[in-house]
Amino acid sequence: MKNRPFVVAAVCISAAVFLFMTVEAFARVGGSRSFGSRGSRSMSTPTRPSQPSTPSSTSPSPSTSTSATPTPGATPSQVPPPQTGGFMRGMMGGLAGGFLGSMLFGGLGGMGSGGLGGGEFGMLDIILLGGLAYLGYRFFMKRRQEQATSPSQVAGTTPGLYAAPAAAADTAGEDRTKGLEYIRRMDPGFAEKAFGETASDAFFRLQGGWTRRDLSPVSALLTDEMRATLQADADALRAKRQINRLENISVRNVEITEAWQESGQDYVTVLFQANLLDYTTDEAGKVLSGSDAVPVKFEEFWTFARPVGPGAWRLSAIQQTS
Repeated sequence: MKNRPFVVAAVCISAAVFLFMTVEAFARVGGSRSFGSRGSRSMSTPTRPSQPSTPSSTSPSPSTSTSATPTPGATPSQVPPPQTGGFMRGMMGGLAGGFLGSMLFGGLGGMGSGGLGGGEFGMLDIILLGGLAYLGYRFFMKRRQEQATSPSQVAGTTPGLYAAPAAAADTAGEDRTKGLEYIRRMDPGFAEKAFGETASDAFFRLQGGWTRRDLSPVSALLTDEMRATLQADADALRAKRQINRLENISVRNVEITEAWQESGQDYVTVLFQANLLDYTTDEAGKVLSGSDAVPVKFEEFWTFARPVGPGAWRLSAIQQTS
């Protein structure tokens, strides 16, 4: 019984870390993470626009609105680095790591004289150690994934900036142009404007399916991998009796940043820059996280794929940078 305060503290900290990670995991379609397949480019950071962005000509759906004045995109060196988890996640991760360290080196070191906190080292202590180790692993792996997809990791850049040599930007532009030409060779009817409208339609429809926690009506817009992953996330929300509500979506810019062919597939990556109300409630409508009054700005890269030639495009990957 001597280690009861210690055990209570461990339970409280473990619960806080778990709750924080769980609530954060379901922000927007895809849970604010990067996943899916971009073929051979799956492990590379999507190309950013090398020139100021032009406003999208895509008409909004009736339930959404677009900004009266589009916001020009910044050049690579002008864009601030993406947030990789925020202060709270870093603090909670630090607490979990520090607490686990104190348990391992302080508690286990005293096992010879009575175990953790001077009491006996029992099964509950082992379970707590395992739970905190798992949370620490999840935190570490998520940070590694974020760092791997951070634009600052691109070769030739300065950490903390999206700076890229002009030659690299030119090469990216040429790669995009050639990719679009290859796609048009097999599909003469392909047009960038029409594709932008198709991508925007998919964007709005999938946000709606996510809020309803049912992606079956829009499953044709997704590859098998993406459908399985997103529906599993939606089912997890339903099991927790939570709803991630996405409202007042305003798309400021839709821009094709990459296009290529490989292994008999067409791929096109689109940058969406938008803002919306993004908050999670319980089924009674009580806000659990986010804000139902203050919109958030974000940008995401969505990659669409199809067999080479005319055919329907399906979402194959999402890279969320903010």
